[in-house]
Amino acid sequence: MRKIILAAAVAGAALSLSACKGKDADDAVAAASAEATDAGSDAVAAGSEAVAAGSEAVKAGAEAIETGAAAAGDAAKGAADDAAKAAEDAAKKM
Repeated sequence: MRKIILAAAVAGAALSLSACKGKDADDAVAAASAEATDAGSDAVAAGSEAVAAGSEAVKAGAEAIETGAAAAGDAAKGAADDAAKAAEDAAKKM
């Protein structure tokens, strides 16, 4: 995405430069440079936001796994307790 933005900024600068002469050319180059810098900064900010969103998604996924593992552990403990009680009851009947 950054390459596309940079290419657009360069193309805009080239068009501005070809349409102007002398001082106007210098002003056009400065304006195009400022636009390219702004576009690059926007691309970097968007990338940073995407990384932050990805980090939050990973954190949420880890929490979901932890919660699921805890629930599975509780269920297994409950089943083991039930099995032990059933075995104890069966032993008493013998």
